[in-house]
Amino acid sequence: MRRRAFLISGLGLLLAACDGDEMKGSSMLNERLLTAAARGDAAAVRDALQAGADIEARDGQRRTALLLASAADHVEAAEVLVTAGADPDAPDSQRDTPWLVTGVTGSVAMLRTLLPAGPDLTARNRYGGVSLIPACERGHVDYVREVLKTGIKVDHVNDLGWTGLLEAVILGDGGVPHQEIVGLLIAAGADVDLADRDGVTPLGHAVAKGQTEVAALLRAAGAH
Repeated sequence: MRRRAFLISGLGLLLAACDGDEMKGSSMLNERLLTAAARGDAAAVRDALQAGADIEARDGQRRTALLLASAADHVEAAEVLVTAGADPDAPDSQRDTPWLVTGVTGSVAMLRTLLPAGPDLTARNRYGGVSLIPACERGHVDYVREVLKTGIKVDHVNDLGWTGLLEAVILGDGGVPHQEIVGLLIAAGADVDLADRDGVTPLGHAVAKGQTEVAALLRAAGAH
């Protein structure tokens, strides 16, 4: 009986050790995948996936490989991940997703790479905004032009009570990029009189900030 118990106990320890080795191996593979994605090494990303890395593995900030690649605009690495089925809507600890960060970076190439994965165009960042809104704020003209083609809601209101149009005026400098963005939003059917929580319209903000050209665009679109 003692010998049998000893053998069973020994077998249990052996199985536990094997499980531990397997977990350690998986962890190392996942780390390889995340590191490769962050540095844009598409070949290493492909190798890690083929070796069995978890495509949705997370780093300490809960960022997936696709989010790391998207944030750094590593398009080729992102293409490998999207083809393998990576989730474009996987959020990190700050509620950023691969899709949402494209509005921050303004990368049209990454936008086009992620679209075949079917990202949620209504996904909201930690400020309650869709990807269009930070792009409007930052003056990413080409991105705004491209994302408006997807049917994203042009009058989405974030947690601050601002639309993309309001952000383009309030946080923009009135220069040529923001003028172009205002024009694109107007052409896409943005409500030029949709005010903020204090009742101030985009035109009101443009006038207050001395953005003459932006104000002219808004007035031409019938803003009050």
